[in-house]
Amino acid sequence: MKINISDFLCNGKKPFSIDKAKNKVDDFYKNKSEYESWLDEKTKELDELQNMMYAHNQYGLLVIFQAMDAAGKDSTIKHVLSGVNPLGVDIYSFKKPSDEELSHDFMWRTTVRLPQRGRIGIFNRSYYEEVLVVKVHPNILADYQRIPAEFKSNQEQVWKERYEDINAFEKYLHRNGFKVIKIFLNVSKKEQAARFLERLNEPTKNWKFAEADLKEREHWDTYMKAYEEMINNTGTNDAPWYVVPADDKKNARLIVSAILIEAMKSMDMSFPEINEERRAELMKYKEMLEREI
Repeated sequence: MKINISDFLCNGKKPFSIDKAKNKVDDFYKNKSEYESWLDEKTKELDELQNMMYAHNQYGLLVIFQAMDAAGKDSTIKHVLSGVNPLGVDIYSFKKPSDEELSHDFMWRTTVRLPQRGRIGIFNRSYYEEVLVVKVHPNILADYQRIPAEFKSNQEQVWKERYEDINAFEKYLHRNGFKVIKIFLNVSKKEQAARFLERLNEPTKNWKFAEADLKEREHWDTYMKAYEEMINNTGTNDAPWYVVPADDKKNARLIVSAILIEAMKSMDMSFPEINEERRAELMKYKEMLEREI
């Protein structure tokens, strides 16, 4: 079955409604064996494309994952990129800002982690936390962020300007050859509860559970509104959002892998060509080595 990634695309051409977004779709796989075979095929294709991107050395790919707790960000990143050469991938997870990070602008800590040309950069959470967590908990902006009072007195203006800053930044990356793909793993509140219970019921997963996760769950509706506004204000052709149903982790991984493959295929890249003079030199080296065998 072919995955039509346009079913999940949000690029600003039409309004996005969180209430209409799917948490689950019909399975793309018939059984576990077919799922594993298909995912393996896609990870190999990703590895080949990344290898070409590395050799081409002009493009870079930034993939941003945002989601509620327990939506499967870590496992999606792990499974989708498991077959890609680790030398070509940089993965960063952004949590509560440190004192040093708070001493810079709100995008500094992610900017210094951007991928180099030829590499894939994965952000597990990102600068979008600044229009999600901070928007849901505006006291963070008022009490903790070291922004002059005149720039944060009107909070609605703050969110509007942050959307503008993010859009300008992502357009800047696009113009420099860095493709930006943003993925929102859309898990339902019911499925989140089931995954929290799994963490509590399985001793090997107890470490994953934090009381703070339940506290954030109390703000579910406010978060959903913040996600909807974020996607509507920052989904563009240059840096689109993909809203991926995440109640079934296997489906989500297959969808994400298809999104990344299409993103890399859209890059005009190839392996470097060798001229005749250089080819002749290589043949000489080949003959030298063959004589030693």
